[in-house]
Amino acid sequence: MDAKKADRLATGILYTVSGIIVLILAALLSYILLRGVPHISWDFLTKPSKAYQAGGGIGIQLFNSIYLLFITMLISLPISLGAGIYLSEYAKKNWLTDVIRTSIEILSSLPSVVVGLFGFLIFVVQIGYGFSIISGALALTFFNLPLLTRNVEESLKAVHYTQREAGLALGLSRWETVKKVIIPEAMPGILTGVILSSGRIFGEAAALIYTAGQSAPALDFSNWNPLSVSSPISIFRQAETLAVHIWKVNTEGTMPDGPAVSAGASAVLIIVVLLFNFGARFIGNRLHKKLTSA
Repeated sequence: MDAKKADRLATGILYTVSGIIVLILAALLSYILLRGVPHISWDFLTKPSKAYQAGGGIGIQLFNSIYLLFITMLISLPISLGAGIYLSEYAKKNWLTDVIRTSIEILSSLPSVVVGLFGFLIFVVQIGYGFSIISGALALTFFNLPLLTRNVEESLKAVHYTQREAGLALGLSRWETVKKVIIPEAMPGILTGVILSSGRIFGEAAALIYTAGQSAPALDFSNWNPLSVSSPISIFRQAETLAVHIWKVNTEGTMPDGPAVSAGASAVLIIVVLLFNFGARFIGNRLHKKLTSA
């Protein structure tokens, strides 16, 4: 077989495998959406859930998922951004940076249930936060940091070295070069990492079962006392998220309309993740054009 035929064969195999993967993904998404979208309504999105009656919604669980995502990113994003900048721009090649990178690799390979059990033992039991949003957010921070740190580091390294030389040649300090030249250029890649991490957090269930809890207390949206268990902004209350709610509905089966609630909640979960991804990509591109004048 000559080189051209081998090349066409290999290309055809790659296109076939890629097409099969895309078809499987499209079939899975279509199945979830077709089953779940007919059950979605404004009442379904805003009403609280019911344990033993039909007609419940997912309002509190949806809010808990968004709020927990916000708290987790508020904790993990500054840490991972600082760690990525240090590893990419300042760290020297020695045993310490090798240990840090090895630790990142180990943490990134941990199953989420192990992270959940770690969070249960440390934050729920030892520190005494109990089943709460802060326990879930801190556990998910350990789950989120490796991927986000590695993504920030790789995004910064992908910026061509001439950009750094140009900044230094113009009289900028090393930090000013990083802040005004490197980070804006790497912003689309960093935002992609944030998107991927956010999708993992929003759809995570195993780690949150042991940390954020499996109940969703009624919330009083007129109560802004952060120490009250009925306040929506409290980080010390239990918070059943949307993913945990789907798991709970399918395992306990106490709702008469459990299959419909599960299908609708699953569709909402998929739709929110897709909207978040597409929206963040659009914002990232606009932000890149603005920061780099491209």
